[in-house]
Amino acid sequence: MFHLTPESDEDRYEVEYLYDLAFAPGREALSSYRLREGVDPVADLCLVARDEYHVLAGAIRYWPVVIGTAQDAALLLGPVAVHPTYQGEGLGGVLVRQSLEVARDLGWSRVILVGDAPYYGKFGFTRADALSFPPPTNPERVLCKALADGAFDGVFGLIGSVQRP
Repeated sequence: MFHLTPESDEDRYEVEYLYDLAFAPGREALSSYRLREGVDPVADLCLVARDEYHVLAGAIRYWPVVIGTAQDAALLLGPVAVHPTYQGEGLGGVLVRQSLEVARDLGWSRVILVGDAPYYGKFGFTRADALSFPPPTNPERVLCKALADGAFDGVFGLIGSVQRP
């Protein structure tokens, strides 16, 4: 059994270690990290999962981004990671589903990510053919999910970072 809570400042270093463990070296060189530089994650959507011994088992983060010249607001899902000892138990799915529900409840209407279509398709993500991601990114891995009807109608263009005031 896992207990999900919002990520706190005290969780930060453990979560970073989990991401280092779960992903290849150099993960921060990916184009998705360029969109996160200098931008705070959406705290209400960053969740951690701990087991009954309070050991970190998984984590998910979201970041605000904009799409196209219209600067349509969206969420960038990722990274999401599950500790290797808990992989295959459905925890990643729990993190994705729970955080998407919270995002919808908070009024977000669009979510994008770079990932595997067969995995994220289970959660309603589809290819985002009208969107482009900063290179180098395989366009077939750019996926989106509308959290509200028509959320992507007329939304197109390059995904960009939110500029700080």
